[in-house]
Amino acid sequence: MTSQTNRLGTGGLIDRSTPLSFRFDGKTLVGFKGDTLASALVANGVKLVGRSFKYHRPRGILTAGSEEPNALVELRSGARREANTKATTAELYEGLEAASQNRWPSLNFDVMSVNQLFAPIFVAGFYYKTFMWPKAAWKSLYEPKIRAAAGLGVSPDKPDPDHYASRYAHCEVLVLGGGAAGIAAALAAAETGVRVILADEQAEFGGSLRFESGARIEGENGYAWAQAAIARL
Repeated sequence: MTSQTNRLGTGGLIDRSTPLSFRFDGKTLVGFKGDTLASALVANGVKLVGRSFKYHRPRGILTAGSEEPNALVELRSGARREANTKATTAELYEGLEAASQNRWPSLNFDVMSVNQLFAPIFVAGFYYKTFMWPKAAWKSLYEPKIRAAAGLGVSPDKPDPDHYASRYAHCEVLVLGGGAAGIAAALAAAETGVRVILADEQAEFGGSLRFESGARIEGENGYAWAQAAIARL
């Protein structure tokens, strides 16, 4: 277990009174309620979280949302394994098990990083120009090996043991994005009396207002405004 060397003492939307233990690549770490897996890893000083697709170059966390291209991890195991999950959108919970992908035997020492030495050869579509002979070896040797090397995470090979419920909702106006603009649009539509659904990919509305402490809307703190507006909706 490591100390949270990069954790701020105050601020943010986390509950520092509720620590959560989790594991990343077999190492036990601690975050707080309200963390994403990514923010908890950053707080614990973890910089290396993955490897690039072709050359297996080291990759760290780049963004804070669903646009994240690097921090693709595997959550849980067995039949409940979730491959290619963005650490920036995975909410932290007690006992979460996460692992890096696309590396062997370990993230810090990835044998396949030797591919970097062959970058001049491994250009886009190189396999269609290189593995031309013998022709019979394409399906029996070349293609299976190339397909095995492709991809990042590993899908579960057992039936999904969970059951899921479906819920249907109907509206006249659907607003996608729960940031300042989306909330304002939903409020304006709701004031006309139509049925409105405000949808956002995050677990909480507010968008960037959740992180911008200096933002002010209608004379009040931006995030406080967003919370009050959501309550009105």
